[in-house]
Amino acid sequence: MKKTILFSIAILMMTTVLSFSQTPSMEKAVFAGGCFWCEETAFEGKPGVISAVSGYAGGHTANPSYDQVSAGGTGHAESVEVTYDPKKITYQQLLDIFWHNADPTDSGGQFCDRGDQYRSQIFYTNDTQKKLAEASKAEVMKTKPFSAQIVTQVTPLKAFYPAEEYHQDFYKKNPVRYESYRLGCGRDRRLKELWGDKAGH
Repeated sequence: MKKTILFSIAILMMTTVLSFSQTPSMEKAVFAGGCFWCEETAFEGKPGVISAVSGYAGGHTANPSYDQVSAGGTGHAESVEVTYDPKKITYQQLLDIFWHNADPTDSGGQFCDRGDQYRSQIFYTNDTQKKLAEASKAEVMKTKPFSAQIVTQVTPLKAFYPAEEYHQDFYKKNPVRYESYRLGCGRDRRLKELWGDKAGH
C-alpha cells in the first residue's frame, strides 16, 4: 500500500514538473516611440501583455538618469520594455501596436518632443525578433497610408535601464497631468493624420 501511494505521488510530481517545463517563459520586447508615459499606455492592458516598463535604451551610458537622457547626451531613447506571454500575444502583434502609436516619419523626435532621445526605434533581442521587425518595417513601407518615408530604426538591444519609479504608470499616478500633456503634445491628432482609423492610443 505504501509503495502504491509513494509511486502515485512520484507520478504526480513528475507530471507537475513536466507541466511547468512545457509552459513557455515570458518574453520581452523593447520599443521607442517618444514619451515613454504614452508608450506604456499603448501596450498596457492588451491581452497577453504582462507589464510595460518605462526606461532607456540605445545609449552608451550605464544606468542613466532621466535628467541625463532628457539632456540628450547619453544616446538613449525613452523606451518601453514589454513583458508578454507569447501564447496570448505575438511579437508581430506587438509590432503592429508599436507602428500605430508612433510617427515613423519623424527623424527629429516624436510629436512635440524634439531630440534624438525621442526617436522611434525597435530594439530586437534575438534573430527572430530582428527578422520579424525588419519584415514588419518593409510591410509598413509598402502599405503606409501616407507618402513620407519611414525613418524608424531597427537595431539590437544592448541594455535596457528602467526609469525612475515616479515615471512608471505615470498615467495612473497623475492622470490629469498625463492627459494634459498628451493633448498638448498633439500625439493623438498626429497619429490620426498618419494612420486614420488604425491610429492607436
